Amino acid sequence: MNNKTLSNIFKGDKVIWMIFFFLCIISVVEVFSASSELTYKGGSYFSPLIKHIGILFLGICCMIVTLNIQCKYFKAVTPFMLPISFISLIWVLFAGQATNGAQRWVSFVGIQFQPSEIAKGTLVLATAQILSAMQTDHGADRRAFKFILIVCGFIIPLIGMENLSTAALLCVVIFLLMVIGRVPMRQLGKLVGITASFMLVVFAGIMLIGKDNMQENTDKKLTEQVKDDREEGALGKIFHRADTWKSRIDKFASPKEPTPEEVDLDKDAQVAHANIAIASANVVGKGPGNSVERDFLSQAFSDFIYAIIIEELGIEGAVVVAVLYIMLLFRTGRIASRCENNFPALLAMGLALLLVSQALFNMCVAVGLVPVTGQPLPLISKGGTSSMINCIYVGVILSVSRSAKKKGESPKPKPQPVAAQA
Repeated sequence: MNNKTLSNIFKGDKVIWMIFFFLCIISVVEVFSASSELTYKGGSYFSPLIKHIGILFLGICCMIVTLNIQCKYFKAVTPFMLPISFISLIWVLFAGQATNGAQRWVSFVGIQFQPSEIAKGTLVLATAQILSAMQTDHGADRRAFKFILIVCGFIIPLIGMENLSTAALLCVVIFLLMVIGRVPMRQLGKLVGITASFMLVVFAGIMLIGKDNMQENTDKKLTEQVKDDREEGALGKIFHRADTWKSRIDKFASPKEPTPEEVDLDKDAQVAHANIAIASANVVGKGPGNSVERDFLSQAFSDFIYAIIIEELGIEGAVVVAVLYIMLLFRTGRIASRCENNFPALLAMGLALLLVSQALFNMCVAVGLVPVTGQPLPLISKGGTSSMINCIYVGVILSVSRSAKKKGESPKPKPQPVAAQA
């Protein structure tokens, strides 16, 4: 395969491609290392690795297809994606498959996926379209703010019922997108004030309604949960995650640092083993494949894979991973600055913010800076449809990079035929 053929396949910004492939290489190595639990359960040493590589390969194929789509066609799918996202979120709320106490997955024609992953990209797409369509010489029209809030009102609360951290991150991304889209600062200021008040109410509700089940007997907790769901009906269906949220808040906000004798590895296994993995890295790390805590840390290949990266690759590896995500954001910003139209610039920045904010939040969870959530590390953690959707997001950014032109740059003159010159 010659260079011309490769350039025809891997179109778009070369720096974005390099960042993506570096993240994929790290993903393959670390997921293989962190999947010892799956290897033990499945009885096959290479099965988790082969499955993960297969998903990444499908993701790359989806990405190549996406980057060959012109940006104007992304607008055409918005009217279809919004109702699909809304219906799928309602579907998962009442008939979703539960994992770790949260109903986040649904199955369609044998394919299991998280509707929230599709809804995130759809909301960014709709927000970029609204902001680009209502731009004036003095910024976005004031009505754009109202339209964005209406769209968010149908999507974000449904995500928040099952995945509060995802809803919160999505709110941050949409807010930053409105800042980039030049929504009047007065409107944004009011939004911040109202959001802060709402968060206080939600926080108070969680602390009042929720029970810190981490301190209760497991069998008793399950019995009371079933009883509460029967008694509360729809209300219990909506607020059944309050106990989990309160437990995580209580553990994070506890001013007392437990002594080694007081740590219960059965109740606090994730945080405890993540801390052990980081503390035992000894700056330089133990080397790829030499993690010890992967055998004890649940979701080591997903939510806490950054702790395994630190344990095996040391501080240097952790910094490299963080820098790759920051480079992705800044490179996308440079691509957006070259766009002649507002829509592709806003769409690319929104998707980059979506990926990078989730990545940074996952890293903060792994090192104990924020409470534990269920956020995987994009493009690195083991995943199914979520990994492929993240690849599609990168494909959209590459599609934008293909059509991006320097503002004010005049097109190159076409060469005149020899006969015409004569």
